[in-house]
Amino acid sequence: MAGRGEAARPASRAGVSGDELVALLDPGTGAVVGAAPRRRVRADNLPHAATAVVVRRAGGEVLVHRRSATKDLWPGLVDCAFGGVLLVGESPVAGARRELAEEAGIDDPALVLEPLLTDWYRDGSTHYPGHVYRVTWDGPVIFTDGEVEAAWWEPADAVRAALADPASPFVPDTRALLASAGFRL
Repeated sequence: MAGRGEAARPASRAGVSGDELVALLDPGTGAVVGAAPRRRVRADNLPHAATAVVVRRAGGEVLVHRRSATKDLWPGLVDCAFGGVLLVGESPVAGARRELAEEAGIDDPALVLEPLLTDWYRDGSTHYPGHVYRVTWDGPVIFTDGEVEAAWWEPADAVRAALADPASPFVPDTRALLASAGFRL
């Protein structure tokens, strides 16, 4: 991807714990049916809910990042959404806001999260309905929890092209979810 802008510095991986309690879902109804620690959700590929937030500047550029080597899912791959699992009792919007604050330092209660879609994603590593949002943010982006190795702003068309290219190193879940939305960014 061309036209890279501002890079991020890595930090410690303070915000993620394998002991976080994640809400478990019935894959047929999507209803919450229990809870399990994050490490068990990952190890047994249990159905759970997750969020993803695409961050854009007012000019349309999309914030793209490389996941750190310490991520429990798809380390080192590229993503254009910030997000993660929903914790017990957490709404999708609250989870999206929490993840955006933890992963990108974007924590503004007035920030409008525009829903793009909710759809199920499943592969051999994860199984969840993804609640995907978009935000416009021209403020600072700060990576403090160590989940991001590097970040840069890309034109939306370049991100769409990379997502549509199966050879690009994008995480498979964001690629699939955004493809189901016609690569709306």
